[in-house]
Amino acid sequence: MTSQKVVVITGASQGIGAGLVEGYRKLGYGVVATSRSIALSDDPQVVTVQGDIADPATADQVVAAALDRFGRIDTVVNNAGVFIAKPFTDYTDDDFDLLVGVNVAGFFHLTRRALPHLAQTGAGHVVNITTSFVDQPNSNVPSVLASVTKGGLSSATKSLAIEYATRGVRVNAVAPGIIKTPMHPVEYHPTFDGLHPVGRMGEASDIVEAVLYLESAPFVTGEILHVDGGQNAGH
Repeated sequence: MTSQKVVVITGASQGIGAGLVEGYRKLGYGVVATSRSIALSDDPQVVTVQGDIADPATADQVVAAALDRFGRIDTVVNNAGVFIAKPFTDYTDDDFDLLVGVNVAGFFHLTRRALPHLAQTGAGHVVNITTSFVDQPNSNVPSVLASVTKGGLSSATKSLAIEYATRGVRVNAVAPGIIKTPMHPVEYHPTFDGLHPVGRMGEASDIVEAVLYLESAPFVTGEILHVDGGQNAGH
């Protein structure tokens, strides 16, 4: 096993995921970055894997790529996610399958395969990206399927943290507010600004910095860190 630490990041082609790749590289980590459309990297310390994270075969490929290139996995950031806001009865079966596939199955397939390798390092770490709407729903943004799936991740974060607390693996989550990424058209930004008590949307860098804080906090596990401009505090 090499001494260089290694992180696996899902949903890594743009937005928060791309920022996480950059952030971990600045810490000297080797990176395995995956998404459906991710391109090859010019950085020899970044291995990219194209695939649908809802597919177990993608998880197999990601773990194999990390071990083949670097020989270890220290951290998994389950960043890939789908958020669809619509009235509950407007959701379709396809919406349900998509959110469960990416938000829940993606977490399950990759984390289950990576955990033995995280435990082997003696200081492994899992970070799940959820959403502040899990804890503070907003009638202006009806999003039950996000709460079902990302809320499941929040519960799994605490449960897995306790299960692995004595096995050298920490498990945490970051619950963002609405972040300026390609997911949100610019014309909607003023509306989204107003949904945060601080009066503005967050930046991808806000979430990256939160994840890197958790990475550097060995006494923190089972934490749901809200980075949401005050949404979790109230309105």
